[in-house]
Amino acid sequence: MSSWALELEYDGTPFMGWQRQKHGLAIQQVVEEAASRLRGGAEVTEAIASGRTDAGVHALAQIVQIELPDLTPFRIREAMNFHLKPHPIVVRRCCIAPEGWNARFSAIGRAYRYIISNRAVPPALEAGRVWHVRQRLDEAAMQRGAELLLGHHDFSSFRAAACQAKSPMRTLDELTVTRMGEKIIVEAKARSFLHHQVRNMVGSLVRVGEGSWPEQKLAEVLGAKNRAAAAVTAPPEGLYFTAVLYDPPLALE
Repeated sequence: MSSWALELEYDGTPFMGWQRQKHGLAIQQVVEEAASRLRGGAEVTEAIASGRTDAGVHALAQIVQIELPDLTPFRIREAMNFHLKPHPIVVRRCCIAPEGWNARFSAIGRAYRYIISNRAVPPALEAGRVWHVRQRLDEAAMQRGAELLLGHHDFSSFRAAACQAKSPMRTLDELTVTRMGEKIIVEAKARSFLHHQVRNMVGSLVRVGEGSWPEQKLAEVLGAKNRAAAAVTAPPEGLYFTAVLYDPPLALE
């Protein structure tokens, strides 16, 4: 057996999130059960994710560490994808993990994307994968507001009450807002994020985009260091975990 790094893509809609729960199906449980079947029913070690996604949140490139047989990357990928059926989870790429590597603690950067469907009518084909905001949003104002959040700050105003992080201090490296037709795309990058940080920032950016808040309000919210000062949490279905950075990069194939 070897420690493997798996790059997963999944639709978070039917799951309670990444972490195993007492009630409801979690992505971690599905991955561990698939690994067990690959190992002939043998008990497997805990699957470690680079970041825990909440219920309804999706992933394009979640990195997971788990013990699997010494096979080729192709056979690991194909076998895991067979055993993951019919759940909306696939292994995109994989490799044997470097010695001493940890999926969570070795990460030096993480990236998220939030997608807003900004049109009068609700989405049909993308239902459950975007946040529908009917009112026309000013993406330029949202971008100017987003720039006020960049850098190293106390992000308590954008932190969930249930957040278990020891410190609210985080360095936000990137927060951009762009429009692509009827969609507003928010991209966020940092070494790590607080629980609900991205969704809470998006909720406040939408207040700016709809004209309810001036752009400078975001600086005031950040400085308040109080969750009550920020807007409502954006719903989970628009959030995607898009990338994890390691140094050196994983040799995924």
